Amino acid sequence: MANVLPAERRLEVLAALVNGTSIRAASRMTGVHQDTIGRFGQAIGEGCARLHDRMVRDLTSPLVDLDEMHSWVSRRQVHVDPAKHDAATSGETWTWAAICRTSKLIIAWHVGKRDQESADALVEDVRARLAVMPQITTDGLGLYAQPIAANFGRAVPYMQTVKNFSSRPGKPGTSEKFAVERGVDFIQKRAIFGTPDPAKATNFAIERSNLTARQWNARLRRRTLAFSKKLSRHRAAIALHYTYTNLCHIPRNMRITPAMAAGITDTVWTLEELMVAALEEPAGEKPEPQPLAIPKPEGPARELPGGRGWLRVLPGGSAPTAPSAPQPPPVAAAPAIPQPEPAATGQAAAPAQPPAPDREPVGQLDLLSWRPRPREPVQLSLFGDPPEQ
Repeated sequence: MANVLPAERRLEVLAALVNGTSIRAASRMTGVHQDTIGRFGQAIGEGCARLHDRMVRDLTSPLVDLDEMHSWVSRRQVHVDPAKHDAATSGETWTWAAICRTSKLIIAWHVGKRDQESADALVEDVRARLAVMPQITTDGLGLYAQPIAANFGRAVPYMQTVKNFSSRPGKPGTSEKFAVERGVDFIQKRAIFGTPDPAKATNFAIERSNLTARQWNARLRRRTLAFSKKLSRHRAAIALHYTYTNLCHIPRNMRITPAMAAGITDTVWTLEELMVAALEEPAGEKPEPQPLAIPKPEGPARELPGGRGWLRVLPGGSAPTAPSAPQPPPVAAAPAIPQPEPAATGQAAAPAQPPAPDREPVGQLDLLSWRPRPREPVQLSLFGDPPEQ
């Protein structure tokens, strides 16, 4: 007889894993050996990854957020000697994820180091699953710009939200360890490519998803012994969590699952349906990139020929007005010159001097309308002026 767990017992183990229970705690709760739980979790996690590749395609997500999350694998240390251990599978590990902000669907994820290779892998996977050009928002990490430009083009609306931190005194009465705390002073938004809408640029959806992942996946929690000891099982646990939240979980501020909101499924999946589908899912092909349709922007817009996009009106400008002729500045009147009174001897007073003619006012010159003034021709004499009679 094959050593296979009954379906009821497997369902109990799966319910414990998707609700944030570690393998040792799940073993104490269900009575199943921890090695058996580890093999079962890896098998169903790999099946969830294949299920995700088949179902999550041709998405029309208008807003996409990208972020990365830190964790440990094999050992809690930053620097690993490549001569003794595999640097790619030991020490610090990062989970890169992309979420559709409108439907809360996890579009893609990647587990690796915090380097350019991992950023390229995530952006390429996101590009292969989209059918519409989105607005992309990330934090200030500079590794995203190169793959986004290579996969989406420099016309994609892409904006970074950079948090500026500062140190401030902690609450009175706390210990010396928390005497100084860090806080966010302000968030700076800067456009990298295209013309993104700053009002729609935020990372709250992906950061809230990271918080849920740390709560529901024991391998991602900080300051714990439940971190993964093998990279393959860590990747399987990440795939299980994201697939479960896409198909089975209804967010608090929604009435349907993210997969239903994205148009992937019509019903809420049960945990048993997820287990059966993941274990029976065969190996398939990864999605391939398709041409992206550019959605019509809000407000006045005109479509460019050849399906190259839209010409839209940006706020903050003003309509051009016809230039008006410059007005000459007012000329101040010349002060009156006091005249001496006639002498008492009876002599006639000196004739008054005529007022000086007003000068021509000088205004703003127009370089385009300036023309030289015509001059009267003057006859030149070769022998000088004739003598006066």
